[in-house]
Amino acid sequence: MSIVITGGNSSIARSVLPKLKAHREVLTAGRKDCDLLLDLDDLSTPLSLTSNVKCVIHTAAAFGGKTYDEIIATERINVLGTLAVCNAAQKAGVDHFIYISSIFASLPAESPFYSVYSISKRHSEEVLEHYCKMHKMALTILRPSQLYGDTDDFRKHQPFIYAIADKAQHNEDILINGKNDPKRNFLHIDDLTEVLARLTIQGIVGKFSCMYPEDYSFSRIAHAAIDAFKSSSSIQFQQDQQDIPDNIFVHESSVNEITGYHPSISIEEGMKRIAKNRSEQL
Repeated sequence: MSIVITGGNSSIARSVLPKLKAHREVLTAGRKDCDLLLDLDDLSTPLSLTSNVKCVIHTAAAFGGKTYDEIIATERINVLGTLAVCNAAQKAGVDHFIYISSIFASLPAESPFYSVYSISKRHSEEVLEHYCKMHKMALTILRPSQLYGDTDDFRKHQPFIYAIADKAQHNEDILINGKNDPKRNFLHIDDLTEVLARLTIQGIVGKFSCMYPEDYSFSRIAHAAIDAFKSSSSIQFQQDQQDIPDNIFVHESSVNEITGYHPSISIEEGMKRIAKNRSEQL
C-alpha cells in the first residue's frame, strides 16, 4: 500500500514525509520536483494514480487575496482543485482521503479575520464531505491552527512570529499596537505532522481540530523570543494605536486522545529552535 501527498514541496509534506516513509511507500505530487504531476491551476490534467495507492493526503492550497482574480484563483484551487484530486483518488480505488484544512474554516462571518481563504476552506470541506459520502470513501479533515517551524519556510504565512524573532535577534524593541495583549494559537509543524502521521497509519476517520493546548499572548511570544536569543530587546505597547483583536478558537482535543499524541512544543521551545537554526546558518 502506498500513500500520495499532494503539495509535495510544502512544509507540511516535507515534514511528514520521513515519518510516513518508516511505515509505507510514499509518493509526492506537485508542479515540480515530485513523483507525480499535479497542477491545481490546470484542472484539465488530472492527477494520475495507480491502484496501489490506498491513501491520499491533500496539503496543496492557495492562501487567498482581495482582488477578484485572487478570489477566483483561491476558490478554483481550494475547492475545485481539491474536488478534482478527490475524484482522481475515487476513480483509482483509494480507500482514505485526508484533507488538511484550517482552523480558519470555523470563523464566523463577523470575525475580522474572515476571508476568502476561510470561506474556501470551509467550502472545500463541505464539498468533500458530500462527495465522499456519495462514493463511500473514508474521509479525514484536519484543521490545524497557525503553523510555524524552525526555519523561515513559514514566514510568508506567519510573518508575525518571524518578525518578533528578527527583533529579538537584533536587540530591537518589540512594539505591540494598542492596549490589548492579543492572543493567538500557534502550532509547531512537528506537532502537526506527528498527529497527521498517526491519523494516516491508523486510518482514523473524522473531522478534527489540531491546536496547541494553550493560546499565546503577543507579549508571551515576545518574551519567548527575547529569552531564546538572549536579547536586550524591550516590549512596548503603543497605547495610542488601535487595539489588535484576539483570534482564538474553541479548544477541541479529540484528535489527541484518539491518536495518543498531544502537541508538546511550546512557544518557548519553538523560539529556541528558531534561534538555534539561525545560529547554525551563520
